[in-house]
Amino acid sequence: MAGPRVVIIGAGVVGAALADEISARGWTEVTVVDQGPLPATGGSSSHAPGLVFQTNSSKTMAEMARYTVEKFCSLDVDGEPCFLRVGGLEVATTPERLTELRRRHGWVTAWGIEARLLTPEECVEQHPLVNRDKVLGGLLVPTDGLAKAVLAVEAQIRRATGRGVRFLARHEVLDVRQSEGRVTGVLTDKGEIAADIVVCCAGIWGPKIARMAGMNLPLTPLAHQLAWTGPVPALAGQEQEAVRPILRHQDADLYYRDRFDRLGIGYYGHRPMPVCADDILSVDEAEQMPSVLKFTEEDFEDAWSETRSLLPATAEAKIEEGINGLFSFTTDNFPLLGESAEVKGFWVAEAVWVTHSAGVGRAMAEWLVDGYCSSFDLHECDVNRFEPHQLSAEYVLARDCQNFVEVYDILHPLQPSGQPRPIRTSPFHARQQELGAFFLEANGWERPQWYEANASLVEGRSIPVPNDWAARYWSPIVGAEAQRTRETVAMYDMTALKRLEVAGPGAAAFLERLCTGRVAKSVGSVTYTLLLNHDGGIRSDITVARLGRDLFQVGANGNLDLDWFTRHLPSDGTVQVRDITPGTCCIGLWGPLARKVLQPLTDEDFSGDGLKYFRAKRAHIGSVPVTAMRLSYVGELGWELYTTADLGRKLWDTLRTAAEPLGGIVAGRGAFNSLRLEKGYRSFGTDMTYEHDPYEAGVGFAVKSDKEEFIGRAALERRRAGVRRRLSCLTVDDPRAVVMGKEPVYDGDRPVGYVTSAAYGYTVGRGIAYAWLPVDLATPGTTVHIGYFGRRVEAVVAEEPLFDPTMSRLRG
Repeated sequence: MAGPRVVIIGAGVVGAALADEISARGWTEVTVVDQGPLPATGGSSSHAPGLVFQTNSSKTMAEMARYTVEKFCSLDVDGEPCFLRVGGLEVATTPERLTELRRRHGWVTAWGIEARLLTPEECVEQHPLVNRDKVLGGLLVPTDGLAKAVLAVEAQIRRATGRGVRFLARHEVLDVRQSEGRVTGVLTDKGEIAADIVVCCAGIWGPKIARMAGMNLPLTPLAHQLAWTGPVPALAGQEQEAVRPILRHQDADLYYRDRFDRLGIGYYGHRPMPVCADDILSVDEAEQMPSVLKFTEEDFEDAWSETRSLLPATAEAKIEEGINGLFSFTTDNFPLLGESAEVKGFWVAEAVWVTHSAGVGRAMAEWLVDGYCSSFDLHECDVNRFEPHQLSAEYVLARDCQNFVEVYDILHPLQPSGQPRPIRTSPFHARQQELGAFFLEANGWERPQWYEANASLVEGRSIPVPNDWAARYWSPIVGAEAQRTRETVAMYDMTALKRLEVAGPGAAAFLERLCTGRVAKSVGSVTYTLLLNHDGGIRSDITVARLGRDLFQVGANGNLDLDWFTRHLPSDGTVQVRDITPGTCCIGLWGPLARKVLQPLTDEDFSGDGLKYFRAKRAHIGSVPVTAMRLSYVGELGWELYTTADLGRKLWDTLRTAAEPLGGIVAGRGAFNSLRLEKGYRSFGTDMTYEHDPYEAGVGFAVKSDKEEFIGRAALERRRAGVRRRLSCLTVDDPRAVVMGKEPVYDGDRPVGYVTSAAYGYTVGRGIAYAWLPVDLATPGTTVHIGYFGRRVEAVVAEEPLFDPTMSRLRG
């Protein structure tokens, strides 16, 4: 036996995959418990229709699906395969969906998965039951197919058992034992099992199990309809289980799969049917299995009518059986992976469908054994990513039900989430409403994208109108606000950015250990620095301001930064970390006239010598006490001005009154994003993530290699010499070809990378797209092409930054 004692709760596709992957890495003192029989335990895995479509807007989710396909293709049970690689076909019956399929083709190409767009005739060739007169085109992924979930569970159980893993069927978990903030074991109806690590893979029961460890899991089980036809005459004599591609008709919220001479029909177009995890029946109480509810025929009527239209051969068949099967949904459609913030050793791998199950098993095994995941970027999946309001029962239920309704909808990258809204508003919100702010949402914050009050600024300016897709959630006011910022001065609401306070006698040493740069400098210093994983990948980019001997303010990217800090706190109590975002606010005052606005309002010296670039100090702006940091995300002279929430409106009014006579404006996030890309500033989570290192991402300057030690230093030294890709600035001359991100980049006909952030540069007069490229193509002057809705947009690798390369405006 090797490794710590591990108990995995749940032997479905996730629990079985984790047991297999973790035992393959040498941890074999592993016990898997499940309340049901093996291998069909009664959870979602036992009734899942098994369709695996790898196409996803998330690179991580697509890669997990690809790994699942590859692994399942290698598995069998006594010669019976665990995966039928029949391909996956999505069809369009509306012009809007046909356009969307071109976008989806771009995603899957960007992530390195083979796919091709089909004509209507080719769709019928692939799936002869499809009505040629109804479809406008399709997207085929040849490596998609049908996962035989129960067989895959059995195959992985056999492999793990062969390495010494123990599987205990008919063991109901009653409690998760813990002592002094750490798990000690699991109590079942058959007795207690000691453990150093407990991993909850309980699926639809996840919230119930997690609660035993004091964890609030934002997951809702929702019923989803699956029906089976009787014999379809057109399929008579089909001896193989599946010969046609799995089929998605997303315009009608439908999917289909073969089963010999019958068809399975899945439907998402019905009303949401949420179920509380506590109300799910036990294995013995359930008529069929706990995850299967009674089929509601009335909810399926539209689905059956539409099926006979798309697949006319089904008109001669009948619906013979159906279920309302339970699956897990989350508020942002990503899995819930990681360790509890409160109870050490309690981990979750939840809200995972069959499509991504083996990938999640591998990711969790690497994370547990190595301390980090090397195969996938997990920042979107970490269970500790949520803000407190996102864990409320009302929020979770509303968003999970909405995600069920929208599961096949065409969603724009900027499309705001639905109810409940508004949730978080800055002290400036009422003033912003008065100015006609168009709000989008960021972590619950209502954040202006532009202001209708600035509409008059558009007149006389050259503001190119982008293509129809990019023009959604856009206004020419965005361009006017960007140009006016560089001409005069603008106020930006930066309240939505997370702010942490790190204090105590050990604060400086604590931050030095976590950060790549030197932050224990003089009081008033501000440092742009990175947080790295143990493998040298970028966890976050942050600013650290030293406001006192033992007091620092950190500009963070989200709750995962707070979680990372908290996990690394020294045990002696010499450091305290707290989130000060809710009680504070921030205005970015930026532009060439920023000093003319600010200096008359204060007795403090805000000259270039009085407060140098990347320095901070306390001051009063009028009657408002502020912490002023000379930073700028837009590449202009100016400051971030922080104060308490109760004084926020007063600060806003004071600055606006002073700025207006100078032609100053308030500006929104649309202008901000354009200006930051002109200046080449990276955005964590979009331009760079856990899978990238600083030298690839162009932020190697934030690493002080002469520092004695910081997390990730040793791994980073090994990676430094092996840079094979770079985050590169591309420019596009066509003003209508404004891409949105995640599009593939081609060298000739060869896909070589993908776009991260993009916008039109209103003050440089070109489209801007940052993209990951092979190092041999990341040379200024190189011509590449961006795949955009089926067309190719010419782009050129450019020297960066595009704006103010000498930094004269920032340092003025």
